[in-house]
Amino acid sequence: MPVKNRLAELQDEIAEWRRDIHEHPELMYDLPRTSALVAAKLREFGCDEVVEGIGRTGVVGVIRGRTDSRGRAIGLRADMDALPIVEATGLDYASKHPGKMHACGHDGHTAMLLGAAKYLAETRSFDGTAVVIFQPAEEGGAGGRAMVEDGLMERFGIEEVYGMHNMPGLPVGDFAIRTGPIMAATDDFEITVTGKGGHAAKPHDCIDTTLVASHIVVALQAIAARSIDPLKQVVVSVCTFHTDNEASNVIPQVVRLKGTVRSLEEGVRTLAETRLKEIVAHTARAYGAQAEIDYRRGYPVTENAPDQTLFAAEVAEAVSGKVRLDTPPMMGGEDFSYMLNARPGAYIFVGNGDTAMVHHPEYNFSDEAIPFGCSWFAGIVEARMPTA
Repeated sequence: MPVKNRLAELQDEIAEWRRDIHEHPELMYDLPRTSALVAAKLREFGCDEVVEGIGRTGVVGVIRGRTDSRGRAIGLRADMDALPIVEATGLDYASKHPGKMHACGHDGHTAMLLGAAKYLAETRSFDGTAVVIFQPAEEGGAGGRAMVEDGLMERFGIEEVYGMHNMPGLPVGDFAIRTGPIMAATDDFEITVTGKGGHAAKPHDCIDTTLVASHIVVALQAIAARSIDPLKQVVVSVCTFHTDNEASNVIPQVVRLKGTVRSLEEGVRTLAETRLKEIVAHTARAYGAQAEIDYRRGYPVTENAPDQTLFAAEVAEAVSGKVRLDTPPMMGGEDFSYMLNARPGAYIFVGNGDTAMVHHPEYNFSDEAIPFGCSWFAGIVEARMPTA
């Protein structure tokens, strides 16, 4: 099952779809053009069913194989949304919408799944049902959760679900995957420290929130260093530090901190949240200040099921002969996690070559990856639900 000849033939056409999507990026759930394009393509391909509005602006296509005797259904997912980034690639097909950019390759993911859908609708060389899932709002909007809560799995009888993401730095045509946690849980926090402002020349008459907040920033690093088993992973990052004044001779009344916590196990996630709240409260109290904490749990851990991971790797091996089964987990988040919590499945990376990293204004998806990604998507269906 190497790269499929038909998908190699379609590469230029699929790349044209991808570049059209790239020129017209849309954010979060606000995907009128992208969703309409996807739905129109699926109907053009002859999908047996095309449903719009799943998870607000998601699109689902149903492709039935030669027989449906076993009633199996496999889900394949791609994300559609872009990022609020000003593009700096200088490409002929660069974003026509300032401040919006496909800087994470979702244009490529969508195009590859469309290519696989076209192939599967043409050949139908499988027994069962392929469900192609085009998801909104991966970039912070939990579109995966919205689709699951909208009855995605039950409505289409999905038994297993598979997703893919491009990986800059991994050679084009290579795949990378691992069993278990592959992407982190992503939690956010905002801390408001309130003290007593005043003149910088009279600090003894103040409760210096800059000092208090600085101690909090430093103390939070003890969570990873002293609270979590050193053989387990956690990241605690304070990313913004804002005072309520700009003057150089005024001790601020209020300081606000914002940051994120990343983890790969639920126990570590809970412990990190508990310790953060304790450290913040007690550090503020030690200096006579008050602290309010707004802690928000985000995407859960993206965890690959063992059997489905090995199967996904076998398909990748058949496509390119180059698959890494022990790729390290990443501390970035991915809302495909909600789908994996609902059904067993696996999430794999496909190489994007020597390009800028995702979320960078000079990033671009490599069209050379298209035949590999399309063939993997199609191969999942054909190998999991082979004809008799």
